[in-house]
Amino acid sequence: MKVLVIGGGGREHALAWKLAQSPKVQRVYVAPGNGGTALDPALRNVPLTDIGALADFAVAEKIVLTIVGPEAPLAAGVVDLFRAHGLRIFGPTRAAAQLESSKAFAKDFMQRHGIPTALYASFTDAAAAHDHVNRHGAPIVIKADGLAAGKGVVVAMTADEAHAAIDFMLDGKTGARVVIEDFMVGEEASFIVVSDGQRVLPLATSQDHKRIGDGDTGPNTGGMGAYSPAPVVTPNVHARAMHEIVLPTIAGMAADGQPFSGFLYAGLMIDAAGNPRVVEFNARLGDPEAQVLLMRLKSDLFDVLMAATATGDQPTLDSIELQWDRRIALGVVMAAHGYPGAVRNGDAIGGLPAPTEDAIVFHAGTERRADGTLVTSGGRVLCVTALGDSVKAAQQRAYAALAPIHFEGGQHRSDIGHRGLQPR
Repeated sequence: MKVLVIGGGGREHALAWKLAQSPKVQRVYVAPGNGGTALDPALRNVPLTDIGALADFAVAEKIVLTIVGPEAPLAAGVVDLFRAHGLRIFGPTRAAAQLESSKAFAKDFMQRHGIPTALYASFTDAAAAHDHVNRHGAPIVIKADGLAAGKGVVVAMTADEAHAAIDFMLDGKTGARVVIEDFMVGEEASFIVVSDGQRVLPLATSQDHKRIGDGDTGPNTGGMGAYSPAPVVTPNVHARAMHEIVLPTIAGMAADGQPFSGFLYAGLMIDAAGNPRVVEFNARLGDPEAQVLLMRLKSDLFDVLMAATATGDQPTLDSIELQWDRRIALGVVMAAHGYPGAVRNGDAIGGLPAPTEDAIVFHAGTERRADGTLVTSGGRVLCVTALGDSVKAAQQRAYAALAPIHFEGGQHRSDIGHRGLQPR
């Protein structure tokens, strides 16, 4: 059977790599893919991004299942379009994807359904937003209401930083809106589930590292690395996240007439007492969380996603019990020169190690040129991912695999997984 993965980042490379391992899958197409998916003989890149052209391709190639990786095509309604063509696709509709594509929608939804999150207010008027900051002070969180590839959030530790973020995010843009939230104290974790709109299958827990610099310093990024499982998500926290956040969200979306099917990502803030609150929702598998989760997943991903899109008397999510590698998975992102600001593309990449059972390099911002040269083509370039019997062992293996890789201006953190090394 043929499968299509929409997207071209590290998450999509990991999804395609895992799907290709299924004995039921004959071919995995990746649209548009990247340099890493181009190098893998089990995968085939398709140079398409227009959702109409993708639907036509899926019909022509008799694609059995399509999986949507990034947020932009979800917000553009790719799932709605594919379903209108009678095509099987895993992901939320455009309306359901508003949980990610609109911060204001998500916050209003959580307030309406009693889902724990930070207090907030939303503004289109800059003066009113500035007044709110003046009244509440800092630290405070400023979020752009829209898709920002993981970088539309400023955790302002001073009022000046908050005011600057408001000016940048609004700046006279038509329809622009900011959501201003109370600052939450605690430790973040990623809680991701598979949903068919009614049933829910939780994935393993994970924790990513948003800040650009060691010790969680500097500006937020789309993620500089991750590891799984996350020690902060204890059995009690896991149970509370399911019963207080995930299940009410799935039920609430269905009750509102916008059932959510796909990967639901709840970014959690967990305080010292173990109380989880929602930082944000994503309508997709996280990146770089996908790389570490799929490295640990032993179950057939194709079976899981077919069950999540089941019709008629086909097996549903109730029939799936996920199997996980007991080891720790840890991934380190190598980013381009200038990231998370203006990045430089076109730098040649060398020293990539061959994949092993315990370590693999997932590509994100890479391109394979006609002459075979592999070059940088985005902010986050690679995610070097490894398995180990402990966080320390996984960390050592990932950094050992990363050591020979080189490209001009490349940068990475040297402390991915540091929270997992702390005594609890």
